[in-house]
Amino acid sequence: MRKTKGFTFRNIFPLILRSSLTRSRPFKAYSFVPFSPLAMLDPTILTIGGIVLGIALIERILERWGVIDLVDQFAKVMRFILPMTFYSALIYFFATFMF
Repeated sequence: MRKTKGFTFRNIFPLILRSSLTRSRPFKAYSFVPFSPLAMLDPTILTIGGIVLGIALIERILERWGVIDLVDQFAKVMRFILPMTFYSALIYFFATFMF
C-alpha cells in the first residue's frame, strides 16, 4: 500500500510580502459594447437574414423567368414567414444580448 503525503498551502505557495508594492489609482473604464453595431454580427442572426435574402432572390429570379404561379406561392408563404422571422430574431437578439 502506498503512503500518501500531505502538503499544506503555505509549503506549496510561500507567502511573499512585498512592501514596495504601490497601488495604482483607480480609473473609470467605460464600455460601449451595448451600443456597438458590431453586436448585430451574431452568427444566428446573420444565418436567418441570409436565408430570408436567399428566398427573396429566388423569388425575383422566378419572376423574371415568368413562373408567376410559383412566385405567388412564395409570396403567400413569405407573408407569414417574414414577420415571424423578424420577431423571432428580435426576441433572440434581446434574450442573448449582454446589457
